[in-house]
Amino acid sequence: MTRVAVLTTSYPRFPGDAAGRFVADAVEHVRARGVDVEVVGPQQFRHYGIAYGHGMLGNLRRRPWLMLLVPALLAGFVRPARRVEADLLHAHWLPAGWVAARSGKPYVVQVWGTDVELANRAPRLARRVLRDARLVIAASNALADSARLLGAGDVRVPSGVDLPADVGPEADPAEILYAGRLSREKGVLELVEAARGLNLVDAGDRPPEAGGPGRTRFRAPRRAAGPLRAGRSLRVPFTPRGLRRRVSRGDGPRPAGVATGVGGLRDLVVDGETGIVVPVRDSAALRGALQHLLADRKLRRRLGSAGRERARQQFSWDAVTDATLAAYADAAVRMPG
Repeated sequence: MTRVAVLTTSYPRFPGDAAGRFVADAVEHVRARGVDVEVVGPQQFRHYGIAYGHGMLGNLRRRPWLMLLVPALLAGFVRPARRVEADLLHAHWLPAGWVAARSGKPYVVQVWGTDVELANRAPRLARRVLRDARLVIAASNALADSARLLGAGDVRVPSGVDLPADVGPEADPAEILYAGRLSREKGVLELVEAARGLNLVDAGDRPPEAGGPGRTRFRAPRRAAGPLRAGRSLRVPFTPRGLRRRVSRGDGPRPAGVATGVGGLRDLVVDGETGIVVPVRDSAALRGALQHLLADRKLRRRLGSAGRERARQQFSWDAVTDATLAAYADAAVRMPG
């Protein structure tokens, strides 16, 4: 049985921590299949305050002087990556891929939304990391296309979600729930502007720095779990550049989605079929879509039901874990390049 080590710059630090939760979810599902998985993350190396909060790139944009500490962070990351007993490394994000490439072990690299910006800033680094990987896993078809343009060969696109069966009634009055990191590049400021006077709940990992309108409430990720599982809220996967999937969850009353037509959101939100797609950075169009859905319960249910079915067919954890294990098996016997 292949022993796998997951390399990541973000991983939950305590119960209920939202940071790196999607990485931990994937690890737990692979372990449940009997695979020996060890995680090498910021708990094993000093990250100098770069790894959490707004994410590595977000933190570096806000405090550029932290760039001086990135070499020390990466050097500290390489040491546990080399020591770990594993047949294959699974690196999340390009910086972890850089570490994996220097570990002397075979590796796969999984790319996420911020890797697009990093690749634009350091294309030679990105090309080398992707070229030397046994294969590349992408969180969306848009990311897969970007990885291929940078020289990646075999690119897989598994990304999973949970679809709980138990639900409660719709929120009354209906609410708009944003679930994601509360940072500028996710389009939070546009959402706050569009939702002025509406019943908006932010369920990110920290409140927005700019605050919000009077009726905007912040719900910590752990407290937001109930509405998310129950599907009681109108989900807003609104992000100009972010590529992570935001998925309608729950049975019975199902949340409809509003999104911009970019990145991985295109894999899930089909305009008029599973949600409403609005132009990037268009707060007026976003507000119109929110008001339209809040006023039409039948439409919310129809779009939400279709979104759930699309997620069930394409993004279930069973299917994604199957694909991940197949990727591990292929990578274990494949030579780089």
